[in-house]
Amino acid sequence: MTRFSWGGPPAGLFFDYGNDRPVRVSSSPLPQSNQESAPRAMVEILAVGEGRALTSTRSDRGALSERLRFVSRRERASRGVRTLEIVQRDPLSGALVTTTFTRHGDLDAWRVSTGIRNEGGAPVVLQMVSSVALSGLTGFLGPARTTEVWTARSEWCGENRWAATPLQGAGALADIHPRAHGQAHRGAYALQGSSTWSSGDHVPVAALVNTDTGHAVVWQMEVNGPWSWEIDPQLERPDWFTLVLQGPDDLHHSWLKALAPGQGFETVPVSLAFSDDGLDAAVGELTHHRRASHIPAAADSGRPLIFNDYMNTLMGDPTADRLLPLIDAAAEAGAQYFCIDAGWYDDGGHWWDSVGEWRPSTTRFGDGGLPGVLEHIRGRGLTPGLWIEPEAIGVRSPLARTLPEDAFMHRAGARIIEHGRHLLDLRSASAQDYLTQTFDRLINGYGVSYIKWDYNVTPGTGPDTKASSTGEALLDHARAHLAWFEQLRRAHPRVIFESCASGAQRMDQAVLSRYDLQSTSDQRDYRLYPTIAAAAAMAMVPEQAGNWSYPQPGMTLEQIAFTMVTGLSGRLYLSGHLDRLSSEQMALVREGTGLYPGLMAHQSASVPLWPLGLPAWDAPVVVLATKSDAEIVLYVWKRSPALAGTTIPLRGHVDEDLEARVVYPTSLEPWRVTWLPRAGCLDIDFESAGESARVIRLRR
Repeated sequence: MTRFSWGGPPAGLFFDYGNDRPVRVSSSPLPQSNQESAPRAMVEILAVGEGRALTSTRSDRGALSERLRFVSRRERASRGVRTLEIVQRDPLSGALVTTTFTRHGDLDAWRVSTGIRNEGGAPVVLQMVSSVALSGLTGFLGPARTTEVWTARSEWCGENRWAATPLQGAGALADIHPRAHGQAHRGAYALQGSSTWSSGDHVPVAALVNTDTGHAVVWQMEVNGPWSWEIDPQLERPDWFTLVLQGPDDLHHSWLKALAPGQGFETVPVSLAFSDDGLDAAVGELTHHRRASHIPAAADSGRPLIFNDYMNTLMGDPTADRLLPLIDAAAEAGAQYFCIDAGWYDDGGHWWDSVGEWRPSTTRFGDGGLPGVLEHIRGRGLTPGLWIEPEAIGVRSPLARTLPEDAFMHRAGARIIEHGRHLLDLRSASAQDYLTQTFDRLINGYGVSYIKWDYNVTPGTGPDTKASSTGEALLDHARAHLAWFEQLRRAHPRVIFESCASGAQRMDQAVLSRYDLQSTSDQRDYRLYPTIAAAAAMAMVPEQAGNWSYPQPGMTLEQIAFTMVTGLSGRLYLSGHLDRLSSEQMALVREGTGLYPGLMAHQSASVPLWPLGLPAWDAPVVVLATKSDAEIVLYVWKRSPALAGTTIPLRGHVDEDLEARVVYPTSLEPWRVTWLPRAGCLDIDFESAGESARVIRLRR
C-alpha cells in the first residue's frame, strides 16, 4: 500500500493505492486496516458492457473504475499555481485516466477534472465519468448525524432559495443498518441539472456543514450544461461518505460517449473549498478561488455603472420618444453605460419570435434611426450597449429560412423549436460564422461597447446529430459556446459582456469565469428581490452580481432606498423611470450612485458573510455582509413592517471596538445602530415604519 498527501489542512488531500486497488482520495487521513480501506475509486467510470460492481443506480462502484491501477504522479508549480497530476490505467480496456488537481497559492480550495483516453484496441462507450469521487467526507466534517446538506432551488424570478437538509434522515439518507445486509446502500443523496439552463432547477453549488464541529465543504459544478452530484454512504465505514461530482451521464441526461482507439474525453471541471470555521469561511475561500480563476477582462476593470431600459421600465418596447428622456435622466443619475434592451430590432411589436437578424427597427427611432439614439447616448457622456439573444432564431426571422440547415439544432430529423425559436448548434461552423459576423457588425458598425447576452429557451435533451447521443451533442455544443466566446472576447477586448438567461438560469462558473457580470433575476417585485440578491454571492463573486434597482415615481422615498440597497449589495444594475422622478427622489438615487464606486472597490476585495444565515424566501429581515481587510459592509432589508429591531452577530469580532454608521441613505429617518463589542453584535432599532433598507459600514 502506498500513501501520500497533497496540501495541508483543511483542504489537504490524502491518497492511497496498491497493486490490488485503484487510487483513492479522501479529505481526511485514510484508515490503516485493509477492511476499512477497501477501494472507493478516485475516478468513477461507467461503460456499456461493464456496468457496476453492485446493483444500484448510483455513480460509484463502476466495474471499469475498480480495475484502474496507478501509473504515475507528477507535481508542478508555476506562477503561484500548484498542480498534481495522477495517471491510472485499466489493463483490460486500455483506458488511460489522468486526474488533475489545481490550487491557487495557499487557498483552501482546488479545482479538479479527469481525462480518459482509449489506448486499447476496441471502442469504449462511456456512460459516466466523474471529475472526482472524494471519500471520507465525514472523516473531515464530523459525524453524519450532525451534518447538513445545503442546496438552493432556482427558477425564473425565484433564484437562490437556499435550505439545509440533514444528511441522515427523512430528507436525505436513511440508516438501513447495512452491515446486517452485508452490502452498502443502493441509494444516494443526489442532485442534477438538466439541459443548458445549468441553474434552471438548482444552483450548481452545494455544501456540507457539520453543526457541531463547524467544518464545511462547498463545491461548484463548472459547466454551462447538464451536471450531477451525489453523496454515497459506504459499507466499510457507514459514517464515511463519498461525494461524486460529474457532468452529464446516461441515466439522467441521455449521455453516451463512444471512444474509438486513440480518442479521449475530458470531464467538466469542479471546484471545492474547505473550512474548519463554518460555511461562510468555506465560501470565502471559494470566492478567492473564483477571482483567481476568472479570465481577466480589461473592459470591465472599473466596474462602471450600467443603466438598462428594461426592468419595470420599457419592458421590450423602446422608441426614440421613450429612450431620449431616459438617457438624459440616466446621465443625471450618474450612470456610465446605457443599454437598450429587447425590442430594438422589431417593427411589429412582437419581438419574441422575430429575433435573429439583429438589424435595427425602421419604425421605432424616428428620422435618425438607432444610430441617432446611440449618438444621443454618447452625447450625454454615456457608452451605448445593446441586448441580444444570439443563440436563438425566431420562427418569424428571415434567417430561419436563409441560414444553412446545419446551423440549427436537430433531433429526429427535424429542427428543434422551443417557444417560437429555433436553437443554433454552436458546434457548426455556419452558426459560429453567423455569430461572428453579427457581433462584428454591431460592435464595429454601431460602436456598441456593452452586450447583454440573453438566453431564454433551452433545447431539452439536445440535438442528436454528429454524436453518439443527445447528451454528448449537448455537452459539445455547450463547450463550443465557451470556446467561441473566448475568441469573441479576444477580438473585442473593450466590450463588457453581461450574462443573462431569463434572469439567472445559466448561472454557473463556466459562464461566470468568462463574462463580466451576471444578471441575478428578472424579479419585478422589489420586496422579493433581497433574498435573491443577498444569496447571489454563493454562486459568484460579489462584484459580479448584477442586482436590479428600479426606482419609480410612484414609490415612497423608503421604497426607493429599498430597491437601491438591493442594487448596491452587488453590481448596481440600474433601471426605472428616472425621467419621471421628483427632485427629492432623484437626489436619493444620486446619493446611492455616488456611493457605488467606493462600495464596488470594497466588494471587489471582499468575501461574503451571512450573519443571520442564508436568508429564507420570506425572511422578515435579510442581511448580507461583505468583509474586506479594511471594513465590513452590511446590507440590511427590513421586510416586516411591524418589526421594531434586530440584532446582527458578527462572529470573530467580540471585544473589538468598531464604529458603525449608516452610509445609505443618510437623508431619510435614520436607523439607530449600536455596536456592542462585548457581545460582538450590532443592535439595530428600526426608526421607520413599513419596509426599509440601509447600508451600514463598520470600521475599526
